[in-house]
Amino acid sequence: MSLPALISISSFIGVMFAIMTERLHITAAAFLGALILVFAHIMTLQEAFDYISKSHGTLALFFGVMVLVRAFEPTKIFEYLATQMVLMAKGSGKLLVIGIIGITTPICAILPNATTVMLLAPLIPPIAQEIGVDFVPLLILMVFVANSAGLLTLVGDPATFIVGDAINLSFTDYLTRLSLGGAIAVITILVMAPFLFAKIWNKQFTNLAELPHPKINHPRVLMLGGIIIAFVLLFFVIGESLPTPIPPASVALFGAVLALILAHQSKIDTVNNIFRDLDWSTLLFFMSTFVLIGGLQKTGVTSYLSKLLAVVIGHNIILGALVLLFLVGILSSVVPNIPLVVAMVPLLKEYIVNINLASPEILNPDFSGHLPPEVLPLFYAMMFGATLGGNGTLVGASSNIVAAGVSEQHGKPISFKTFLKYGLPVMTMQLVVSALYVAIFLLK
Repeated sequence: MSLPALISISSFIGVMFAIMTERLHITAAAFLGALILVFAHIMTLQEAFDYISKSHGTLALFFGVMVLVRAFEPTKIFEYLATQMVLMAKGSGKLLVIGIIGITTPICAILPNATTVMLLAPLIPPIAQEIGVDFVPLLILMVFVANSAGLLTLVGDPATFIVGDAINLSFTDYLTRLSLGGAIAVITILVMAPFLFAKIWNKQFTNLAELPHPKINHPRVLMLGGIIIAFVLLFFVIGESLPTPIPPASVALFGAVLALILAHQSKIDTVNNIFRDLDWSTLLFFMSTFVLIGGLQKTGVTSYLSKLLAVVIGHNIILGALVLLFLVGILSSVVPNIPLVVAMVPLLKEYIVNINLASPEILNPDFSGHLPPEVLPLFYAMMFGATLGGNGTLVGASSNIVAAGVSEQHGKPISFKTFLKYGLPVMTMQLVVSALYVAIFLLK
């Protein structure tokens, strides 16, 4: 193996180790790894930007959604929904658990799950403390639902969108082929909730009268915002089937611009404030990750691994899909799923070229056609494994880290062991159920 290949592998592994052990902030670690490749002359700065531009759709989608969500924060709609969820439980722990599942699921179907957790998680500890409930299990429950509900649509989870974008899967095609699997993942949590969260499930709480009762601010602005969001959702569904296709990333950006105009004209916030509060760290993490994977591609590491995969799995797509689901699922429990799927997509594409199930043109970043139907279950399995594997441990998904930060701010750090106690059974059951779904519905 060449020296550039060794440097690329070492940089990638080093970044993953730093993230898993929390030695460095995830963005700082990925940014450092990307710059090492540039300073070591593995690639030029121009080539690094070229690798970033190949994934412009992912970056544009999440930038647009971040702006859209942040623009409507002054309306206090999320605080209102969280309080209403507790009030509707009427003192029943069972209804509270069901309420968290019920309110998190639809939001995570249309917003990236980490964004949803950023919005909702800070509301849980103060409300739980008011009614005498331990908020740590509730935060963990929210994370499980957020990660699982991300499978309901193409835009619900970064890993899902990255894989879908790589195989040119439309929003509508995703709904018809894969959304049922996401629904089954959420139902699995609902079935397990009485056993995993038994203390809260069986608890009757009081002090509802002492809860804060936030009111919605700027109702007219919120109503117009609802129209913008409905427009975005509509074009997520129909945009790619129009005579001139409009991809989800373009729709999200257009919705973001409308939201900025509405916020500015209604004076509920300024454009500068909105941009200042965006999660730039996550966007830089994405870009750095794309450069790291570009280094593995340029130095031939992904090509070598794809040949190894061809030897192990051969032409057996059924075996390959099931192996990938569990392998990626287990890896995603200890390695953040975004860099994992970014690395796996080119590897899988090279694998199906090596076994002569697709032509080399699919390796072109500008490829806009469709992959052979018989190989698609491999990519579907990777989506399920990467997303649901994130439920296994505290470091498995960005939503988990967000919830852990919120919990620590309120005086109760979530330890790796505590999360594992809930996460391991959930991840195991969801991967088994997803394997059955892939085998029965997708491997035809």
